[in-house]
Amino acid sequence: MNKLLLPVLLMLSAPLGAQSAARSLPGWMAGTWMMEDGADWADEMWTDPRGGIMLGVARMGFGPQLRSWEVTQIRHKPDGSISFFAQPNGKPAAEFPMVLVSEEAIEFANPSHDYPQRIRYWRQGKLLMAEISKIDGSQVMRWNYRPVVPPQD
Repeated sequence: MNKLLLPVLLMLSAPLGAQSAARSLPGWMAGTWMMEDGADWADEMWTDPRGGIMLGVARMGFGPQLRSWEVTQIRHKPDGSISFFAQPNGKPAAEFPMVLVSEEAIEFANPSHDYPQRIRYWRQGKLLMAEISKIDGSQVMRWNYRPVVPPQD
């Protein structure tokens, strides 16, 4: 199946509420988020959706050391689809088209990318959950972010 058709087919087969969610960017991700697990830490910041784009930045570290950082985007493309663009440590951006969406979850996938191949965000109460993996679900990494500055409802 043409990988560009998959998001369209998913939106057409989705319930009306999910179709409405698919047309909009995931504003429920906006805000400043932090995770701490012992000396491991990560934070992620997302702008409100505006002009068809959300901008994000993330960094991870251990103790006082920065391990990695990333600039990201979730944006509408000219054809109306939504994609996640990740630019880790200043490298060229990789595109991950949206494959699933609901009112409080969104998933992107690019099977031809080395790692990650799947990126998923969802809300669990006040937490923002993030997960990356291979397309088959292996090599999972997960972050449970708490809000630093609560997103506006």
